[in-house]
Amino acid sequence: MAETLQFELVSPEKLLVSEPAEMVTVPGSEGDFGALPRHSPMIATLRPGIIDIYEGGNIRNRIFVAGGFAEVNEERCTVLAEEAVPVSELKAEDAAARLKAAEEALQAAETDQARAQAKRAHDVAVAMQAALSGGQPAAH
Repeated sequence: MAETLQFELVSPEKLLVSEPAEMVTVPGSEGDFGALPRHSPMIATLRPGIIDIYEGGNIRNRIFVAGGFAEVNEERCTVLAEEAVPVSELKAEDAAARLKAAEEALQAAETDQARAQAKRAHDVAVAMQAALSGGQPAAH
């Protein structure tokens, strides 16, 4: 049996995943990274994208995250996600509605803070649509 690390995914509502994994790929703000057993300690910010959980050399589970933070060490990868949804539960109509709302908010934004919030919502909606089509948006 392959060596594993403990993977935990926590959202504001609850602990979503706590299980061993051979590898976890995470959408870091500076690019995707893979967390493996005996990984060097690091903390990273996340961009909207997909976390892939591997077992037996194959992807066992895919989870969309809207952003957050990851802490990795030799034995564990912990993700604190702003929002997390299994890719299998994403719906195209929800992503389209979020994108429309974000575009409307961008047009209506009158302050830098409002524009930044609307841009963030837009980035999440675009990443959600990319997850539905089987891909990941490019890192910014």
